[in-house]
Amino acid sequence: MGIFSFLSKKKQQAAAPGTVYEAIGGEPAVKAIANDFYNVMEHDPFASELLAIHPMPLTRIRHVFFLYLKMWMGGPNDFEQQFGHPRLRARHLPFTVTPALKAQWMYCMRKAMMKNVSDIKLANRLLVALDSLAEHMINQPDDK
Repeated sequence: MGIFSFLSKKKQQAAAPGTVYEAIGGEPAVKAIANDFYNVMEHDPFASELLAIHPMPLTRIRHVFFLYLKMWMGGPNDFEQQFGHPRLRARHLPFTVTPALKAQWMYCMRKAMMKNVSDIKLANRLLVALDSLAEHMINQPDDK
């Protein structure tokens, strides 16, 4: 690989200027959101059903989620380089995702986001976008 190819690749991996990723504080902030998301899931009884469908230990899924959030927020695209296109709905189809599980997911995300993003308007915009994404993952109704 020549120096120009190397520099071009490095430039593509860097966060684009003016991204949410930069606005919230880059990698440390995104990592804190991902970790706090799973901390809430592990310790808050409200999210017990959501926790139950995750593989244990949570170490790997925390890291994969961090990579996804980093990419989703406009940061370096390490997720796609390691795992390919996210295809989130397809990746979640093997799991039963109900409106109740979506509510638990959003509960965990809301707590993590509010703890780590000081700009409340930005945090709320991110939560609205994530809510729409989470809604798209639903593939089963709640049990009656």
